[in-house]
Amino acid sequence: MDLSLPGTVRAIREKYGLQPSKGLGQNFITDRSVLERIVEGAGIGGEDMVIEIGPGIGVLTVELAEKAAFVTAVEIDTRLLPVLEETLAEYDNIHVLNGDILKTDLGKIIEESRQEGRFTGKVHIVGNLPYYITTPIIMKLLEDQVPTDSITVMMQKEVADRISSGPGSRIYGAISVAVQYYCSVTKITDVPKEAFVPRPKVESTVLRLEPLKEKQIEVRDRKMFLRCVKAGFAQRRKTLLNSLASAAGIDKDTVRKTLEAAGIDPGRRAETLTVEEFGKIADGFTDGQDNGNR
Repeated sequence: MDLSLPGTVRAIREKYGLQPSKGLGQNFITDRSVLERIVEGAGIGGEDMVIEIGPGIGVLTVELAEKAAFVTAVEIDTRLLPVLEETLAEYDNIHVLNGDILKTDLGKIIEESRQEGRFTGKVHIVGNLPYYITTPIIMKLLEDQVPTDSITVMMQKEVADRISSGPGSRIYGAISVAVQYYCSVTKITDVPKEAFVPRPKVESTVLRLEPLKEKQIEVRDRKMFLRCVKAGFAQRRKTLLNSLASAAGIDKDTVRKTLEAAGIDPGRRAETLTVEEFGKIADGFTDGQDNGNR
């Protein structure tokens, strides 16, 4: 059974009375070339484990299982469990876990799977992310420091462009800085609307995020770093002096002194700053707090 064929998807939907949930962002891939590009881009080896976010009816899951030693597919929609039981029946290296990826302890799952001997190689996270919660999912994976070698995910093209953008771009924002602090970002492929059933209203892009073994900067306090990044872009038309003072709740005099000590003009805007410059600002505030507590 070729799950990537539109006719197969249609037959499964009719058999189970399945209406894709708009609320869960369910769009099933029906383009084999896209599936192949995702799997190849993820760099999966025969001894590796894959965690798939949102398997749907298993279209991508079976392709991953063909390459990997073991696949854990995390699916939140209970309606899809009997479907997956049928479509994945011939694979003994797939475990379907009914759960919310935002509440799932992936580190524990990975450690248990390794101890049980299900895989001996690397760990890869792969998924066609629900567009409405793409950013929360990515940030949870990164902030939780899930022990993975790569994160290959499909998302709305607009979000992928923001993640990939650099300083000076009008779409450069908090998610750009946050992701680039943790990872290197590689574009795998663009995906047209026609590659899905039902067809979404937007174009998609697949990105590969590789957690940096040595970050380009090492900040003293990650929470302070992310706080500064979010505050800086909260009112992006404002200067750093005003946006940091307003959104981060730090008095202007302290903000000005911290920026000047970091060699950064208080009149600049967040969209002009590099990841390294945000790190300098965060470290300045952290040092100021430490000195104030002495």
